[in-house]
Amino acid sequence: MLSKLKRLIRRVQQSLELLARPRTAKAFNKAKKEGLFNLTWYEEHYGSFPHELAAFKDYLDKSTSCNVNPSAHFDTERYLRANMDLYLGLKNPLLHYMYHGKKEGRSKFDVCDTWLPSEVLIAKDTASWRNQKIAVVLHIFYEDFVAKFANTLKQFPTDIDVFVTASSASIKQRSLKSFNSINNVKNVKVEIAENRGRNFGPFLVNFSKDLLNYDLMCHMHSKKSLYSGREQTQWFDYLNHFMLKDKHVVKSLLRLFDEHSDLGVYYPTSFWMMPPWVNHWTCNKAFASEFVDQWGIDLTDNFINYPVGGMFWARPKALKPMLDRSYIYLDFPEEPLPNDGSWLHALERTIGLLAEKEGFSQFFYYPPHGKFTKDKSYISSSYYKPPENLLNDLRGFDIVSFDVFDTVLRRRYTEPDYAKLKLAKELVKAGYFENEEIFIKARNDAEYQCRLQKGFKGDVSIFEAYEKLSQAVEIPTETSKAWAEREFEHDLLMALPKDEMVKVVQELHSLGKEIWFVTDIYYTQAQIVQMLKVIGISVPYQLFVSSDLGKRKDAGTMWEHIKSLVDADKKSFVHVGDNVRSDAQICGDFGLQNMHILNPIDKWQVANLMRPDFSSEQNIIKWGKQISHFGRYHFFGE
Repeated sequence: MLSKLKRLIRRVQQSLELLARPRTAKAFNKAKKEGLFNLTWYEEHYGSFPHELAAFKDYLDKSTSCNVNPSAHFDTERYLRANMDLYLGLKNPLLHYMYHGKKEGRSKFDVCDTWLPSEVLIAKDTASWRNQKIAVVLHIFYEDFVAKFANTLKQFPTDIDVFVTASSASIKQRSLKSFNSINNVKNVKVEIAENRGRNFGPFLVNFSKDLLNYDLMCHMHSKKSLYSGREQTQWFDYLNHFMLKDKHVVKSLLRLFDEHSDLGVYYPTSFWMMPPWVNHWTCNKAFASEFVDQWGIDLTDNFINYPVGGMFWARPKALKPMLDRSYIYLDFPEEPLPNDGSWLHALERTIGLLAEKEGFSQFFYYPPHGKFTKDKSYISSSYYKPPENLLNDLRGFDIVSFDVFDTVLRRRYTEPDYAKLKLAKELVKAGYFENEEIFIKARNDAEYQCRLQKGFKGDVSIFEAYEKLSQAVEIPTETSKAWAEREFEHDLLMALPKDEMVKVVQELHSLGKEIWFVTDIYYTQAQIVQMLKVIGISVPYQLFVSSDLGKRKDAGTMWEHIKSLVDADKKSFVHVGDNVRSDAQICGDFGLQNMHILNPIDKWQVANLMRPDFSSEQNIIKWGKQISHFGRYHFFGE
């Protein structure tokens, strides 16, 4: 009887909603008729709803910023990725497809699992989760975000205290008025913050000690992305949905924190429109060195799980070493700050590492499945692709550029400096040096001195480095030239093809694409030609070598040069490479399309295999060969 009454109430509620919202009702009926919205499927993934229309509205609300799906027959993320004009224009993907995209010949896609978590956390419906003492910490730089946060917190399922750092007096007054009017907000504390330290500075300077008195805290900040020439809030909206706004997600994460005392930090998986390499130290590892000394965290891994965007839930005691410290604004770097590469970007990347060092786990929410998990492998999931997918991704460009080392060419023993060691052994045997370490140090010092003389602009060739070495160890120039050639010979003998990548290059040429190779290396252009021949590159290509051109990818000068050529040709261009900084991030900074692939060491890491130790020749031979073979595939997981 009770279930019948509930069904009747649901039908009445839905009928009233349909009458009140005729446009939404029309779209809802159309989506159902075309099999694009399915309540059973949606509730299995995203929680229960009062009625069908409420679930449909939930999807419409999220779908411009979140990778949620209305049924098994419409993949939101794939549709938006294929139609970036809709994403940038904040167009609803499902509505666009039904009313416009289908007529225009735009393709929809069935939902396809690109990643399946190895374990799932399921929240139990216990009563004690409401007893947790919770602080929500907001840094508000943009005044219009006061209303955004207030509207969100009105729906929060339990009592909270709110801490706000405001960038102006007007934001402070508006925050006090707005947040004090919310019933479930019990205490409000607002302080004006200096424009220093972005969101982390105000949060730590003003409230770090206060937060240690709470069971849980949520840190959020106003965020706008201006990369498209207009305000883009999808990244913020995505985080806001799965941190504060979505009732099902919020209740679940609070229950999980309450049930599992080992859980220390929560955030949704990285925003789906970010490049796959965003979960990397990029250029920030050097800035994090002090955290090693202070907190004992490990910076060994290059790919890391952290709250990209700096918004997260945490158990304060999981971050106690960070929160227990006294901060002043002078501790933080001044504006303007770069988009990446600063102490603050390094700090953001330590959140998860610190929690783990303190004995806690991180957990995440994965929207396509609507599941919580501790599985960290989502950061590498986009690299699980076969070669044919890469070929399909590249065939739309006129010019396809490739890095050389670890992209189309692998070394037999992985370690790039093994050629120096092999030469060193020969020179020690010949009596030129006492031991291998002395030679390698002298060889590397000579290269460094050459770079220093050039003010670290451009690049040096292997022959310049050995000429400098000849002066340091007092040997004839001709002898040093022979040593340089011998080092190259050793490296050449260890050059092997990444077969699948070489095949991709050949197939792209057969499709009429221009093939370019762009590499930062001290070898000469002629030497790189030899290496490419050895690995089976037989198609015509253009070659750009840093030592010949005096321009480097990692300095940006090579990409500036490439950009000028591409713009002059008015052709579409894409670069493929393994180095996060030089092949992806910096290349993208110049507006050049790129695709990042994993190098052998990174693939070894994301496979959770033993960290390589190349401190001895024995280990280089043993592990280097295995890693090289493992890395022959351009993507991990094939």
